[in-house]
Amino acid sequence: MHELLAVATITILAVISPGPDFAMVTRNGYSFGRRIGLISALGIAAGVQVHVVYTVLGVAILITQSPTLFWVMKVAGAAYLMYLGYQSFRNRTPLNTDGEPGKVPSAWQAFGMGFLTNALNPKTMLFVVATFTQLVQPDAPFWLNFAYGFFMSFAHWVWFSIVAIVFSNRRLRAAMLARQRLLDRGIGVALLGLGASLLFTNSVS
Repeated sequence: MHELLAVATITILAVISPGPDFAMVTRNGYSFGRRIGLISALGIAAGVQVHVVYTVLGVAILITQSPTLFWVMKVAGAAYLMYLGYQSFRNRTPLNTDGEPGKVPSAWQAFGMGFLTNALNPKTMLFVVATFTQLVQPDAPFWLNFAYGFFMSFAHWVWFSIVAIVFSNRRLRAAMLARQRLLDRGIGVALLGLGASLLFTNSVS
């Protein structure tokens, strides 16, 4: 029970802390509406499972012990986040008269944005690896480890679904869309900064 409470506490604190997932879902929610925001949240939850699978199967040991492989992961994640930031910063998508964006991503595109933002984020990798190596017993059965991993994904899905719902609220969305250029640039700068900061992320001790 102590182990379960520890995993739950760390997961919740990690999920609600601001980061690239939050920035991406916020922008998708206010720019493209609730449906796209919720699908992006589902993609984030799926992305968490990438980290869970390789951690449970022991690949995390190779990643944390191989500076070259970890560097490649960091560069790939940083590059993708900075690409999203650049796209947001230069976004000039015109709005229709009903306040809807002129070009809405497809469901697969929205899911892919969420999935890649999380799956390529070394900070999520560090969180998952640290949780399993510090709190979960090494002789724990696979089903229990994957149950913890499922909880991590579920917590991400719940939280970012709430974020999508809040920021796609009609009144709040109208207010944010009225300042879309400023908000897009602000989120773009945040994503660019987050991507750059990943290059300086230390490995798990």
